[in-house]
Amino acid sequence: MKSLRTVPALALTLLLAGTGPTQAQSSEAPLAETSPTGFAAVDALGQNGTTGGAGGATVTATTTEQFLQYIDTTGPLVIRVQGTIDITSKQGVRPNKTIIGVGSSAVINGGGLELHRSYNVIVRNIRFTNAEDDAVTVGQDSHHVWIDHNEFVAPVDGAVDVVRGAQYVTVSWNWFNKTDKSMLLGHSDGNSAQDTGKLKVSIHHNFFDGSRQRHPRVRFGEPVHVYNNYYKGNAIYGVASTMNAGVLVEGNHFESSPHPCYSASGYDASGPGRLVQRNNVFTGSGACETNGTVIEPRTYYAYTLDPAADVPALVRAGAGVGKIGA
Repeated sequence: MKSLRTVPALALTLLLAGTGPTQAQSSEAPLAETSPTGFAAVDALGQNGTTGGAGGATVTATTTEQFLQYIDTTGPLVIRVQGTIDITSKQGVRPNKTIIGVGSSAVINGGGLELHRSYNVIVRNIRFTNAEDDAVTVGQDSHHVWIDHNEFVAPVDGAVDVVRGAQYVTVSWNWFNKTDKSMLLGHSDGNSAQDTGKLKVSIHHNFFDGSRQRHPRVRFGEPVHVYNNYYKGNAIYGVASTMNAGVLVEGNHFESSPHPCYSASGYDASGPGRLVQRNNVFTGSGACETNGTVIEPRTYYAYTLDPAADVPALVRAGAGVGKIGA
């Protein structure tokens, strides 16, 4: 896959119409990126992209006690996770942290990570298992977060939730392994004042493998950019845009997914959202419901799409843990 590069935001807000981004002409073997693409790479809110613990010390956590101490440390820090770390509930992560698994066997089990007014955080190469709530919550005005090359298994609630005014987040190359509520952007129909104009999230090259719903479910956020993901056997639905959210769904491959997208009809008790779809492949799947126009993501960054036909092979080869050489 060709590397995707971000550029500073354009001065003009464009509406989706006319030509889209450049499309790659061939599928190359996926190479793990060393920095994020999409919203986590945009310069905003006093932050120049997302660098995590760069510039700080590198430490290795092999016990729960060490891990909890390191994520609560002030200042930049690269935290290497080795083996299985058992935690409970949601554990807060301070700003300027990189949490990265060693090899292919790093596990955070039983609990999850919570970002509360945090920023510049990277979470990579971790297998999250049996979280008693969310595996990763990006909330309360947190920003510049990169969640990359992880695996999510059996959280009680969400695998990755971005809520309460959080923004400038990229979720990339993760394996959502039979999850139920995979990804929620915007927690409540009543939170318009905090969420409108925020919840800017890029979601790309993830494997939604037999996961049931919320890939993502969006309220209020715009633009949410969902591209080059592989949806396989998603029983309830793929993407839901509600409460006037603006979602672009492009270059994805939907396979055996009866309801790829909801938008104009809303979802559950939530009112309708806006959704534009382009360049997707639907195999043994239903139609993607569209509605209205959406702010173009290229207002914020440039990107290159992989052909949707190549996405299953690329994502199977590249998503999940043990793929980044850590």
